[in-house]
Amino acid sequence: MKTFTSEHPNLKYVFFGGKGGVGKTVMAGATALWYAKQGKRTLLTSTNPVHSLSSLLDQNVYGKPTSVKGVENLLAYEIDTAQTIERSKNEIREKINWFLKFADIPTKADDFVESATMNPAFEESAMFENMIDLMFQDEYDMYVFDTAPTANARRLLGMSKVYSLWVNKMLKSREEASSLRELLSYSKKKEKDPLMDYLLSFRERMENARKLLTDAEKCAFFFVTLPEALPIAVIKRFRMWFIEFGIPVGGVIVNGVIQKSEGQKDIEFINNRIAMQQEYMKEIEESFKGTIRGVIPLFESDIRGVEKLDRLASVLFNNTKY
Repeated sequence: MKTFTSEHPNLKYVFFGGKGGVGKTVMAGATALWYAKQGKRTLLTSTNPVHSLSSLLDQNVYGKPTSVKGVENLLAYEIDTAQTIERSKNEIREKINWFLKFADIPTKADDFVESATMNPAFEESAMFENMIDLMFQDEYDMYVFDTAPTANARRLLGMSKVYSLWVNKMLKSREEASSLRELLSYSKKKEKDPLMDYLLSFRERMENARKLLTDAEKCAFFFVTLPEALPIAVIKRFRMWFIEFGIPVGGVIVNGVIQKSEGQKDIEFINNRIAMQQEYMKEIEESFKGTIRGVIPLFESDIRGVEKLDRLASVLFNNTKY
């Protein structure tokens, strides 16, 4: 990572993604801390609707950029998803009301707003707009993003391309409608078209977003994985998509690798991990008393294939000893 950062001195936007549970938040936090200690004013942001930054930092960073206690130059921010969605709904309502008034259509905007916001991708669109706003504000030297699991991160970062395709179609339709309107009009005076102005402005915004997200000197997406079959398969599946979309892939970080050592050190490592787990087991038993349905041991290999799944099912449902 140090070599990569030295080779990319202008790096400004760093994203961490991967399968759920591989340690994206921890890697994003460590990277943000490192940059802050290099003297760069750094914002660590979570775009994952299921946030973990407050838990990681042991302080509330929800809803606004908050200085991280004990660390100079580092702020953290869990984006308020509900607030972001509500703000986007209000913005859409204002735009639709404005357009209906301009087009002299006596219809309320609410039905249109409901239709627009029922789209399954609306939440991602709202989060994308929030993320881009942060990047465009340019208040920090470094931005480190803890993203949602890879499929969601893929859709989130791909929004700039989706938006660009959509707005180009809208512009074409608007140009055709304007031409027809001019042909049918008695007046030869060319009227100002605020909708066309808005679409052109929006296209420029999306083009600027695309340039930022595809700038290999400023932007990098890192995959985090465990040395296990399923998270590796996720990266293999999605890595080429990021490359094809032009999002620079910085590389892969492997988390949770058990180091080989000799003799007593191995025993100490295992005993320390067991002791740590036993403490957390006490917490689990106290917090979820009466609702724990299974305690599964760490298997000696990946759970992969029907035979391994059957073995796990025997432990989970038949109380078979491991």
